[in-house]
Amino acid sequence: MAAGARPAEIHVLPPDAPTGLTITWLGHATVLLVLDGARVLTDPVLGDRIGPLTRIAPRPPLDGLDRLDAVVLSHLHADHADVRSLRRVAGSAPVIAPAGAGKWLREKGVGRVEEVRAGSEVRIGPLRVRATPARHDARRWRFGPAADPVGYVISGSLSAYFAGDTDLFDEIRKLHGAADVAMLPVSGWGRTLPPGHLDPDRAAQAVALIAPRLAIPIHWGTFALPRALRAAGEADAPARDFAARCRRVAPGVEVRVLAPGESTVVSDG
Repeated sequence: MAAGARPAEIHVLPPDAPTGLTITWLGHATVLLVLDGARVLTDPVLGDRIGPLTRIAPRPPLDGLDRLDAVVLSHLHADHADVRSLRRVAGSAPVIAPAGAGKWLREKGVGRVEEVRAGSEVRIGPLRVRATPARHDARRWRFGPAADPVGYVISGSLSAYFAGDTDLFDEIRKLHGAADVAMLPVSGWGRTLPPGHLDPDRAAQAVALIAPRLAIPIHWGTFALPRALRAAGEADAPARDFAARCRRVAPGVEVRVLAPGESTVVSDG
């Protein structure tokens, strides 16, 4: 149950750490990836509120999040690019962000920003971080800064696709076989999803197209509007629905539903 999950314990790997991938879902689109000893955090949102939204899952622990090798941002919406969280965790680690985001981020006090476009690649220690297309609104607000949203394939001895926030897009077929793990959004924070988002059905279709070994649903059960707080037993409904749909359209793909704060390990064997 998402609301009862225990906070994750995050540890720095020793220099001789074995290859492999540890995934800790901290809630919404915030995921800590530890791959081949390198530590990458996605779309950090660590507080209890985002504007009118209230965190309904356990608040993630901050211990260890100051020892990162990189932060990746998918787009500039407030529930993915939270300035306070970025200032807290970025430190000396580079922030990889979509083209157009750098000036705004630096004005907000985020120092090291490297801009990428879909198709470009950045090296982070032993890892390759490749930006992929995404279909989502580019602006932070109606008249705010714009940066074309992206996803990322993060590769070392294993590879993980972080979709950020997206709907189905034509180029997703090119990701077939490109990732061992796919982390896909399956819901949001309201009762409905506007265009530019994956729901459980379309996320399962994406899994069938990408064909990873493992799929992990994210972007669910973390934030809600105060007047629309879901009953505790319903918070994980989108994730369960996604898993059921994957069994029908992508039966060869394993699905692991993590509670916020929970970790899983993917072996390279």
